[in-house]
Formats: sequence, structure tokens, C-alpha cells
Amino acid sequence: MMEKQSIAGVDEAGRGPLAGPVFAAAVILDNEKKIVGLADSKQLTAKKREYFAKKIQEKAKAWALGRAEVEEIDQLNIFQASLLAMKRAVCALALMPSLVLVDGKHCPKLAIPARAIIKGDQKIAAISAASILAKVYRDANMLLLDAQYPGYGLAQHKGYTTQQHLEALKKLGPSPIHRRSFAPVRQCELLI
Repeated sequence: MMEKQSIAGVDEAGRGPLAGPVFAAAVILDNEKKIVGLADSKQLTAKKREYFAKKIQEKAKAWALGRAEVEEIDQLNIFQASLLAMKRAVCALALMPSLVLVDGKHCPKLAIPARAIIKGDQKIAAISAASILAKVYRDANMLLLDAQYPGYGLAQHKGYTTQQHLEALKKLGPSPIHRRSFAPVRQCELLI
């Protein structure tokens, strides 16, 4: 069912890390139920993101997640995989929006109008909300993956390139959830 004049904000989390899926979220906020203080997820502490994620899930008209797996990232490239995750998030919404606003320079191919907005996560509340949900769910997923693949420190750095992560990669070699299309992972694979 299409909402008349409803706008979905869309953003992704996890384009840069060496490991794990890329997540995206789509959020249609309810104008009757304002959430004060929404901001780009990168500007909030983990505790604040958790707080806002609960509020968004309680108060939004609709929200959904999408993700692209490591195999898809390696097959398509991270840019295309991010767009795929965004498309999956929008398609999973219980309400179809009349317009989709996406953080960044590019939009996924959708059957509904979409516009890319640079720094949208800092300007548009629905995109801020999407950035928070994508980040919270991706971080939670990295904690699960840390338990599955111990030794890499995924719970601490969430798969991003840190000294600790690079040293673990050199010592242990890449795990099944490492992105082989990323140079630091590929280089460690060659060492083993």
C-alpha cells in the first residue's frame, strides 16, 4: 500500500570494513510522533545510537533492513553491494513511500522516485534514522560474528581496518566473512 506523500530515508553502514556484510535501513518517520535529537550515526555514541534505535522502531510509520553478504560484496564490488542492500531495505518496508531520499551521491534502482542527498544523514531526519538503524544492526551482527570467528577482535573494531585487525589477519589468515576483494585481505591471503 502506498502512503500518500510519505518519504523514506535510506542509508547504509559498513562500506569500509574488511569483514562482514554491508547493512542498509529504510525509515518512514511519523510526523505525529517526533523523535528529537536524531543525528548522523557517526556523531552519536554507541549508547545514544541504541537509545535512538529503540525510539525509531517504536515511533516510525515503517522501517526495514537490507543487507548484502560478503560473497555479494566480493562478486559485485562494495559500491554495487551497498546499493543492493539499500534496495532490499526499501523493498522490505511494510508501507511503500512516495519518495526515497538516499544519503550520498547515488540511488539504488527502484520503482519509485528516489533522490540522492550528499550529507543527507546530517540534513534529513529520516536519513539520520536510517543511518542509526543500519549502524546498530551492523554492530550487533559483528558481535555475533566475533563469537563465531574469535581472534580477529571484530567486537572491538567491527571489521574496520585497525592495527589489531591487520595483525590478526596476518596471523590467522582471512576468515569466511572477510572481504577478499579488499586489498589488505587479499594480501594476507597471499601470505598464508
